[in-house]
Amino acid sequence: MIEFTVISWIMALLVVAAALYAIETKDLISSAITAGVVSLVVSIMFLILQAPDVAITEASIGAGLTMAIFVYAIGKTGRWEE
Repeated sequence: MIEFTVISWIMALLVVAAALYAIETKDLISSAITAGVVSLVVSIMFLILQAPDVAITEASIGAGLTMAIFVYAIGKTGRWEE
């Protein structure tokens, strides 16, 4: 039980740190990839909480498709925030 609590806290801190980095960075590609990492860690948290259907959906749509669309759109525009 203690291991589960420690892993949960570590993953929660990773999500918060990655989200803050995604907000603060001026490089939009890095921001989009970091937002995908947040979504991927959240999907792992869903898997640990025994919700595999939600985890698969979050990983495929949240981390995969949304990040790909963001990277494609940023590639068509400017990479750096002004």
